[in-house]
Amino acid sequence: MRFLFAFAGGNGHLQPLLPLARAAAARGHAVAFTGRPGVLPKGFEGFPAGADTPNERRPLLRLDRDREEREFRDGFGGWIARERAATTRAVAQQWRPDVIVCDEGDFGSMIAAEALGIPHASVVVLAAGTFGRPDGLAELLDETRAGYDLPADPALAMLDRDLVISPVPPAFRPAACTMQPMPPVPPNPTDPPTVYLTLGTIFNTESGDLFTRLLAGFRTLPVQLIVTVGAAIDPAELGAQPDNVRVERYVPQADLLPRCSAVVSHAGSGTVIGALAHGLPMVLVPMGADQPANADRAAELGLAVVLDAVDATPADAADALRTVLTEPSFAAAAATMRKEVEAMPTPDDTLTLLEAL
Repeated sequence: MRFLFAFAGGNGHLQPLLPLARAAAARGHAVAFTGRPGVLPKGFEGFPAGADTPNERRPLLRLDRDREEREFRDGFGGWIARERAATTRAVAQQWRPDVIVCDEGDFGSMIAAEALGIPHASVVVLAAGTFGRPDGLAELLDETRAGYDLPADPALAMLDRDLVISPVPPAFRPAACTMQPMPPVPPNPTDPPTVYLTLGTIFNTESGDLFTRLLAGFRTLPVQLIVTVGAAIDPAELGAQPDNVRVERYVPQADLLPRCSAVVSHAGSGTVIGALAHGLPMVLVPMGADQPANADRAAELGLAVVLDAVDATPADAADALRTVLTEPSFAAAAATMRKEVEAMPTPDDTLTLLEAL
């Protein structure tokens, strides 16, 4: 069979697709990707589409949930959906896949699949699931659908029509079809505890002095701190650090998380899902997009302490990390998530559902 994997966003929209793509390739199927040029994974046939997000440095803004919903609606539901519908249809007409698998925000690829009569599946990339269907989304998507002679879909049924696969533990985001986000790896925590700090690959460039404030709070604690700042930021910008702090542009999460005792992040879905899979309590500092919803859900389940990105002081950061590392309830709640992930079907098991489409 031929599987075309499509994603509309950056690395966070790609990563949840990779376990299925690797399982399909291992089973002998033809696999290709279409998405932003700089994010296309190596080792697969790729069809670049759209433009990469520029790594521009921007000031840290106070969180505005309404603004984030509008930007998602007007972007992913508007011009991105129109662009993706056109490019994915063109790729599918050329490459002729049997199934299209897209990230849940790639509405345009879903429209292209429906217009071409190709079965499609979507993979959850928004951890909490309460962000991503803002008011006005259906109307925008219906404008794109009309261009492909598809009927209006005011209930957004197309988003759930064929198969929706979730790498998120059901207790965090309920779903009918779940899949392990990564193979379970036995934890190997260190002493003193290792803590991972990241602000992602997009919001890292609009985080202002947040790295500096968090580091000032954490480096005095008895922890080993590993910080990733992303490709656009020079680690030297953060200045000299004590021996217990290591600052890098990038470290693979899959290699790092099994050694960790806690995660500090912007509450991006990829990092949150990774922490859930490894049973790690969190300190979350949301800045935009789906991050506030993810942070809300993690706090509700007793998995995280949430800080305000603009107002948090170094002392606030230190108190929050100390709390999730020392109060047993956080580790217990995180362990429950890990057990759920371990019980979820593997990507290879889930591939059978895609083959059935």
